[in-house]
Amino acid sequence: MMQSSAIHSPFNAPNTISLVAGEGDAEIPLNAFDMCLLESGIANVNLIRISSIMPPKAEVIPLPNLPMGSLVPTAYGYQMSDVKGETVAASIGVAIPKDKELCGLIMEYECVGGKKEAEDTVREMAKDGFEMRGWEIDEIISIAAEHTVEKVGCAFAAAALWYK
Repeated sequence: MMQSSAIHSPFNAPNTISLVAGEGDAEIPLNAFDMCLLESGIANVNLIRISSIMPPKAEVIPLPNLPMGSLVPTAYGYQMSDVKGETVAASIGVAIPKDKELCGLIMEYECVGGKKEAEDTVREMAKDGFEMRGWEIDEIISIAAEHTVEKVGCAFAAAALWYK
């Protein structure tokens, strides 16, 4: 019996990646986190936390309309705080290699501070990762979110991998 090429096994790498970010505030930490997911567009799927590798030749695209309940490999970072007035931030970045046969690197960073600090840091982390491997970067794409706490605040940034 011949299998369709549309079937994805656990050994097939996703071929798209989408960077998303969000922020939220609520009475309870999990609800603040959920607000971040809602704002970033990935609240109604199941995130499977992964380490920080972008499959070779994966394309960076806007977040597609993911089917509810889907299992989505995701690299993410988040920062939560219950200190009123404190600003928290999270950023995600992906370094894409010049050699398209190589994998890319996804870096996440979270902090008490602003999104500029978080995004600058994640971009430096991506550069360092490529330097350690002796690879050349084609480009770095990043996104960040920040939130100033009212009750329990959260900032979230993620790279969701998917099949196109």
